[in-house]
Amino acid sequence: MKSIFNDNFSAHSIDSAESKLSHILANSRQDNVLVDSKVVPLQELTGLSSRRGLENAIICENQIVNVVSNSYGHLPNEKFFLGVEEKLIDADIYYQQRSINRDNRSFVVDYILADDRYKVEVKGDKDILRPMLRFVNSYDGSCKTSGSFGFWRKVCDNGLHVAQTHIGFSVKHSGAIADIVMPELDTIVSQFMDNEFFTLKRKFEVLAERPVYNLEDYVKVTAKSLGIFKYEASDKNPEPSANARFIFDVVERETRLLNTNPNQWIVYNAFNELIHGKLKKTFDQQRVLDERLFDTIYAG
Repeated sequence: MKSIFNDNFSAHSIDSAESKLSHILANSRQDNVLVDSKVVPLQELTGLSSRRGLENAIICENQIVNVVSNSYGHLPNEKFFLGVEEKLIDADIYYQQRSINRDNRSFVVDYILADDRYKVEVKGDKDILRPMLRFVNSYDGSCKTSGSFGFWRKVCDNGLHVAQTHIGFSVKHSGAIADIVMPELDTIVSQFMDNEFFTLKRKFEVLAERPVYNLEDYVKVTAKSLGIFKYEASDKNPEPSANARFIFDVVERETRLLNTNPNQWIVYNAFNELIHGKLKKTFDQQRVLDERLFDTIYAG
């Protein structure tokens, strides 16, 4: 299949796409991820010796966020995220970004492809998605340094992390500091767009064509299958819990915005919004739950 990256496009269309996406992302999180961090020997901080394997502290914005061994290679965000952006610019990949900083401990930057050639419409022109590259780094060890593909959805300003394509890179250690060696991103993005992108787009469309007639029962069964929350408020109160009501509210909002009836696509996105916006999970846990959620609903 011919790569869409070989197609010609005008600078005007790119400028227009970037302008529209920038406006949409105006209310997205734009946390500062280029925070000051360093590795300092614990003995230097405390004047006391430390046991083997816990020799150093990672300090971020004047707080200790982790204790690590001498073999740990620290990868500062400025090396990681700015390295990604340099590769995107070199590859002439047009993007807008949003960023999340969790207590100066774990970090995410999403690079959303702004070129309209990559725009996905699901059951009408109101439900628009764009491919995005998500890069994760952490100083507290809660997440692996990683890169993966996903989709950004306009209706909810949320990310769908169901793609299997990961962005491989290597880390070279030099004492206590690590350097990232990034691949050529234009080739990786091109391969994703030529292959998995089309499979996932079709699955999204299939879910949008599957109606959900009894929303309460469907939410109850899905929640139980995933085990992420209890549908009932308590053992003595069979009414829907706060998380179940959250799902209902999102489904109601989206069906109204999209002028449609409840379907599996909207229910998936409601659960997805709960996972990424309400439940207290690490970035890695969110991705795993998102994949399980999507597979569970698509199989049903």
